[in-house]
Amino acid sequence: MQKRQKLEKSRKSTQVTGSRPALMNSIWFFLIMSSILTAAWIGDPQKLTDVSFKAAQNAVNLAIGLTGAMALWLGLMKIAESGGLMTILARIIRPVMTRLFPDVPPEHPAMSAMVLNMAANALGLGNAATPLGIKAMMALNRLNPFPGTATDAMCLFLAINTSNVTILPLGTIAVRAAAGASQPAAILLPSILATSCSTMVAIAAAKSLKKLYPLPHNEPVSPLPFSDIDDRQEEQDETVKPAPIPATHPAKQIVFAGLGICLIGAITWQIYTGRIDISGITGWIVPVLIFGLVGFGYMKGVPVYEQGVEGAKDGFKVAIRLIPFLVMILVAVGLFRESGAFRILAHVLEPVTSLFGIPAEVIPMALLRPLSGSGAFGLMSEITANAPDSYAAFLAGTIQGSTETTFYVLAVYFGAAGIRKTRYAVTAALAADLAGFIASVFFCSMFRP
Repeated sequence: MQKRQKLEKSRKSTQVTGSRPALMNSIWFFLIMSSILTAAWIGDPQKLTDVSFKAAQNAVNLAIGLTGAMALWLGLMKIAESGGLMTILARIIRPVMTRLFPDVPPEHPAMSAMVLNMAANALGLGNAATPLGIKAMMALNRLNPFPGTATDAMCLFLAINTSNVTILPLGTIAVRAAAGASQPAAILLPSILATSCSTMVAIAAAKSLKKLYPLPHNEPVSPLPFSDIDDRQEEQDETVKPAPIPATHPAKQIVFAGLGICLIGAITWQIYTGRIDISGITGWIVPVLIFGLVGFGYMKGVPVYEQGVEGAKDGFKVAIRLIPFLVMILVAVGLFRESGAFRILAHVLEPVTSLFGIPAEVIPMALLRPLSGSGAFGLMSEITANAPDSYAAFLAGTIQGSTETTFYVLAVYFGAAGIRKTRYAVTAALAADLAGFIASVFFCSMFRP
């Protein structure tokens, strides 16, 4: 235990020098300054003041609201990890992930946590993906030899995450269906193609930019061994060793298999009797995932309740770390929107975007997407409600399904790991956003209904 405390102390005392200023500093400065200057000419300063306090309050409320989801999913992850599921997943995806993340040991828990996060994003499970992404980023931070500075693996993971690899944009399809669109799922194919392009650009940008943003030249600190987020665990060897996979209990395996058959039978019966249609199956994704994680742990003899509680404790710890990062970014975004600077930027870009046949009402939504997920979703919903079968609604839905809220993801993931020097992560993520937007326009024009 004393050895671990010394290692922690040496990491905290390490000063990171010699790196370029993070792009996030310039972006945040631009958002604040342009907002205040715009309000000085055309805006209402009192409104700007009110927005700043409201955005700060919303950031705290968001962190508190996120605590419950984080506690649940980190608890489930703890059960899966104790049962050896993380090690199994890491072995399955080793060939691909070792090429993408050569600096991460193949069977390190960060590998499987990243895979689960990407899988949740692909299925459109945003509420589940965020805690899993935080878990992955904190696991990657255990391997970080330069505390406070993003590693190449962190930058690449964030870039892939913000490229929003989505197979099922369920939320957008639901909005189109509720608005009465004749083909609610028409955005599925262009969204998959657009998000594939943005992901490839994210990977290429991250791999290229790391040469321009080298890690600091000061002496690195030895990476921490990965035990858990909770530092009360006993000291382990400094080399990363995969956790042993517990043996399966035959009796519990039979119980789990029987319960699984009952669940599948019940869902099949509901479909057969018409209680739910095929689209309603998507509502079963999260319950079935919870069922599988808890059942797997039970089958492996894991004390599921106790381990779930231990994992859930970390959700509350992480939420406290996130508040300062969320306050800063959400206040800047709120000021930028309410000052009028956002509308001016959209108006300036309109002549250029019109040359490519991009409807004017889609421009604000596309610009807002990297800044505010809820704001962009609201604009997309409004466009869809006004004309559900229009090209503008088709394009807005595709953009929503193939891009991500970059600055929110950056604030949450890096904030949880205590990363302040983001290196090229923002640049790679924004390149992915731009690629997703361009690809959305291209494929929507190709598959225009």
